Amino acid sequence: MKTIITITAVFLFSFIQVIAQKYNVFRTIDSLLIQEEYKKVIDTCTRVLMYDSLNSIIYYKQGIAFQNVLEEDKATECFLKAAAIDTINPVFSFKLAKSYYADEKMKKAEPLFLRLCAQDTLNWLYSFYLTSIYMQSGRYDNALKIYNRFLQNDSSNCTYLDKTAFAYLRKDNFDDAINLYNKSLSIDSNNVSAIKNLSYLYASTSRWDTAVEILGTGMKLDPSDMDLYARRAQLYYSKNYTKRAMDDYLKILTSGDTTKLYLKRTGIGYSYNLQPEKAIPYLLLAHKGDTTDYETCSYLAQCYERSGDKKNGVLYYKKSAKILLPLHIQLGRTYFLCALVQQDAGLYKDAIDNYNKALEIDHNINVLMVIANLYDEELNDSNNAIKYYRTFLDRIKGSEIAFPPEYIEQVKKRLDYLEKEKAKTKTKKNLPS
Repeated sequence: MKTIITITAVFLFSFIQVIAQKYNVFRTIDSLLIQEEYKKVIDTCTRVLMYDSLNSIIYYKQGIAFQNVLEEDKATECFLKAAAIDTINPVFSFKLAKSYYADEKMKKAEPLFLRLCAQDTLNWLYSFYLTSIYMQSGRYDNALKIYNRFLQNDSSNCTYLDKTAFAYLRKDNFDDAINLYNKSLSIDSNNVSAIKNLSYLYASTSRWDTAVEILGTGMKLDPSDMDLYARRAQLYYSKNYTKRAMDDYLKILTSGDTTKLYLKRTGIGYSYNLQPEKAIPYLLLAHKGDTTDYETCSYLAQCYERSGDKKNGVLYYKKSAKILLPLHIQLGRTYFLCALVQQDAGLYKDAIDNYNKALEIDHNINVLMVIANLYDEELNDSNNAIKYYRTFLDRIKGSEIAFPPEYIEQVKKRLDYLEKEKAKTKTKKNLPS
């Protein structure tokens, strides 16, 4: 009996020692984490795992250390091992899910968040991440089911109201979104984010004055929020209130923001306000930021011309034309490709219309032969076929393209044949009946 008691005592003593040793290790690691000694934490955890490879807590703490030294892949691997060893502890699953989420591995993160939400349906943090995945993938109805569940539980929570409203906004259900944002603002009138979204909704539903008014309310709450001025300026500009827009853009520019769009629209505002000299410096800065912007060049040309500087006016008109040239060429190519499709579909007259549009732009004499052949072979229109064969033969005289002599000869023979047939037909018509 004494032997059994002795053995039990020794076992208990050893067990207590092991437990105490573990807690000492945990305390040491926690202390190192607090001191931000992350590399020491990683080394300590590695040593512990050499003899205790199924310790989920150690893997979890090592993962935190890896995160803090920006080794995300290793951190995720640690959280994965911790969650695999202890499948019950939601802390490990949540940390792993967040790691996948941060790494944009939504297909791996989603099932973990789904399981966590199933375990605790009213845990907002779990639901926040899951609904974010739904919103990013356009599954707004899935997100709304969760948001509405939280709203039913707490209908005066502005976070829930705003999230639900935004989901309705993304679904283009503007009326419900407007109602929820207004309710949110009735609870917290300082919610500038809700004000911005509400202004967008009012503008999208043709309540332009209300959109401008509510942005003004936001400016009173936070005069330093330049995004409010940018939104109002955009609304003014869209309605051709360029002077009002200019005033808001000037406010933004004085804050230190030198966005090219704001510089350009300020210049355009001065231009419409008949102040070309004031417009030019802003337009030049915008042009410096983007020399390929046609609108900036065009307004610069106009402003220089109005201010009496004809030389620079011509310079920027030429630059404007140069910017448009590639688009002009691409337009011709597009007409040509469209004509090819129409030709394949048997829409020969429509194809000829687009071939002619292409011809007006790039003057490719090969297109003349395509049109001539369509009139000749598909539409049996000898008059137009003769016209285009003649035009082709006239154009090749000054063309840089060298056509084979035998090809030219075939065209001439075909033209000659059609002209003779036309003459015969004309003679027959003139004979007395």
